[in-house]
Amino acid sequence: QVQLVESGGGLVQAGGSLRLSCAASGSIFSINLMGWYRQAPGKQRELVGAFTSGGSTNYAESVKGRFTISRDNAKNTVYLQMNSLKPEDTAVYYCYAYSRGSNWGKGTLVTVSS
Repeated sequence: QVQLVESGGGLVQAGGSLRLSCAASGSIFSINLMGWYRQAPGKQRELVGAFTSGGSTNYAESVKGRFTISRDNAKNTVYLQMNSLKPEDTAVYYCYAYSRGSNWGKGTLVTVSS
């Protein structure tokens, strides 16, 4: 099992920036994929960005060029830098890790005001 704890959400004006953090603990050695999803009110959960098992990154088309995922292996932490935020980025952001099954954090709310 992998435990994931997100932090860094909050309220920001359109055009602003936020950085989310996800600290992993537990069976981190077996993580094959790790990244971020989000779920807006009334919508399905969607991939924002993730590291694949090969080390490359994937992003949703809607965030390409604005969001960047990075990691600090020494701290077992993955980050999501979000720039040029838009009201449509408002959602609960979840950290995700695949390690012999799906593992989810509890989520952190990001609200972007217009």
